[in-house]
Amino acid sequence: MRIVSLAGGVGGARFLRGLQAAAPDAEITVIGNTGDDITLFGLRVCPDLDTVMYTLGGGINEDQGWGRAAETFTVKEELAAYGMEPQWFGLGDRDFATHIIRSQMLAAGYPLSQVTEALCARWNPGVRLLPMSDDRTETHVVITDDTGRHAVHFQEWWVRLRASVPAEEIVLVGAADAKPAPGVLDAIEAADVVILPPSNPVVSIGTILQIPGIRPALERKPVVGVSPIINGSPVRGMADACLTAIGRETTAQSVLDLYGAPLLNGWLVAEEDATTTHPGITVEPHPLLMTTPETTRTLAHAALTLALNLANKPTHP
Repeated sequence: MRIVSLAGGVGGARFLRGLQAAAPDAEITVIGNTGDDITLFGLRVCPDLDTVMYTLGGGINEDQGWGRAAETFTVKEELAAYGMEPQWFGLGDRDFATHIIRSQMLAAGYPLSQVTEALCARWNPGVRLLPMSDDRTETHVVITDDTGRHAVHFQEWWVRLRASVPAEEIVLVGAADAKPAPGVLDAIEAADVVILPPSNPVVSIGTILQIPGIRPALERKPVVGVSPIINGSPVRGMADACLTAIGRETTAQSVLDLYGAPLLNGWLVAEEDATTTHPGITVEPHPLLMTTPETTRTLAHAALTLALNLANKPTHP
């Protein structure tokens, strides 16, 4: 069985671990969001790719869901002593090694997809991890603060400002000219089913869908998504601030409408959101909280089962 999954950071990575447990013999290709990528201290940082790689490879900080386990911050402290900015983004010593290797390989001319493959050779995540594009794209957020109306990198809005300043617009810079990374469209074409984890629908899944060619390819496949919203609140993070920025309510219904048909064939929602509906899309209630490995595996199994059932039915034209 061949499965393709689109993924952002923490929520997507944890769901993928459950998917591996639910389908241990499947070939899983993960298309990772790179809109969050940022250059810090001269190094290219890919937070979502690294979170998936570390989580599935056994090197993640389990308590926070991102960063390395047993991390230290000597380099960060030394940079702060020199007054180097930004000090609001905390790279750990172990994490620095990953970014150094990535940056050296990129500078030598290797595309991000090959760099990611090389990094994964150490971690053996058990999936094929592909960036959504080898082309550089960055998510920027338009805000108005004491300095006026201007754009900041998504990471500054998310990490430094904690999304406390309302986003007036969220833009994936470079999307129009970007191409899917090698292997992305082929993996989708070969997939039996596609699963959208409960990642942020605007700046994770939504970002991947903006790369030309990816959404049309997905629309030809049975696709099941898992709602990142439970009873009007994000399962994790600040997806509500992102949904507000694009004029959407923070509900399972709103995210379903955002994805819509013909992209989705099935949609898993929390039992509290069982009234969610959309023409042509099968909606099933299911416990969505990934509190233990078993609940995560059960959720992934439910999404996969629905996708396989729908694969045997006619898909959207």
